[in-house]
Amino acid sequence: MDYLQAFILSIVEGLTEFLPISSTGHLILASRILNIQQTDFVKSFEIIIQLGAILAVIFLYWKRLFVKNTIWKQMLVALIPTAFFGLVLFKFIKGYLIGNTTITLISLFVGGIALIALELIYKEKKHHVDTIEQLTLTQSFFIGCCQAIAIIPGVSRAASTIMGALFLGARRKVAVEFSFLIATPTLLAAAGLDIWKSNFSFSLYEYSLLAVGFVGSFFVAILSMKFFLAFIKTHTFIPFGIYRIILAVIFALFVL
Repeated sequence: MDYLQAFILSIVEGLTEFLPISSTGHLILASRILNIQQTDFVKSFEIIIQLGAILAVIFLYWKRLFVKNTIWKQMLVALIPTAFFGLVLFKFIKGYLIGNTTITLISLFVGGIALIALELIYKEKKHHVDTIEQLTLTQSFFIGCCQAIAIIPGVSRAASTIMGALFLGARRKVAVEFSFLIATPTLLAAAGLDIWKSNFSFSLYEYSLLAVGFVGSFFVAILSMKFFLAFIKTHTFIPFGIYRIILAVIFALFVL
């Protein structure tokens, strides 16, 4: 991997981390297009640059996280299922799932259909949850269970948490913002676990590549989140479902 490839992957990460289209899936597909070999470092790079996206969430929501400090219970409860499966299945995830193009394409396609189907039956009602603080711990836990499914590349952490929150009776804006916020402990735990498992055994050059990825994903993620919040005010999630299906089909036909 060179600096230009690291920069391109950082843009892909920042653009896709908080959209329901799978950042991991896009990183895998982008690496395939750029002819980047899926080495252990590249797999770690794809996980660790998510720290830039985490910083973007903290930058935009720091008052809500650290001043009001009223949503940490929901966030931490939602983290439990992901943390459990991430720890138990870490070697399997990194060894067999991350970098697997076939699984990624299947997940993108099936997830796109699921997103469209949920949108067609979802109707916001007066009794639906309209603030994150109103989410019960039980609802938060089951949203976390949905998030845990995203250990499969191509599923999309954002898509699974948003669909889970909608299914459990949250309004669109609540579902999206909770998806943003629970990314903070989730991605921090994933990146921290990967760094710990690697024993910090990166070269100086590899650390510089990680720095490029971190900075790029931070700035692009800020723009991506602002776009997404503005988009859902007047649109459904159906376009993202259609995009996932088209991307999976095109990649399967012309790239594999």
